[in-house]
Amino acid sequence: MHTQAAKLALIEAGAWVAQQGWVPATGGNFSIKTDSGFVVTASGFDKGKLTPEQFLELNSEGAIVAGSGKPSAETALHLKLYALCDHAQCILHTHSVAATVLSRYIKGEQLQICGYEMQKSLSGIQSHEETLSIAIFDNDQDIERLAQYVAQRHQTTPIRHGVLIRGHGLYAVGQSVQETRRHIEGLEFLFACELERIKLEGRQ
Repeated sequence: MHTQAAKLALIEAGAWVAQQGWVPATGGNFSIKTDSGFVVTASGFDKGKLTPEQFLELNSEGAIVAGSGKPSAETALHLKLYALCDHAQCILHTHSVAATVLSRYIKGEQLQICGYEMQKSLSGIQSHEETLSIAIFDNDQDIERLAQYVAQRHQTTPIRHGVLIRGHGLYAVGQSVQETRRHIEGLEFLFACELERIKLEGRQ
């Protein structure tokens, strides 16, 4: 994808994500793989009102080659996910209530979901009877170290649709902006359903 087209696609995606309430304040960060490297959001901007000037252009090694502003510390995790997931062309990182709360409530290393028709919104999932597993990682301010943890787990549990960072949010991946948006929407619906189910079970 050309750099300018990538920026416009992320601006549109940011407006949509913000409308859902999934990137409060200046939270979240977005990226796309381009013909020459990557385009990523600069830190500290409202993701619902992005402009072309609020992006950084990176080369294939991850070095900044154009743009002003400060790169998010989490850029390193984006680059690691691209390196691990051959299919990944776009990564959208969001901070929804459901994803954040579930990632703290579930004490294990996986959020497992089964029985919902909406699972079929995720690439490769053919039935509600399949078990969808989303890896959960403890939050770490050392992003390079967190990226290494993700890489180690990927060797045994390959990342397909995204990962959860405990108390932080979702990193959704896809083969295009459109697929990543679909993955976010499907996952957020499933997260909300699971959160409601847990609440109801707690009242019994």
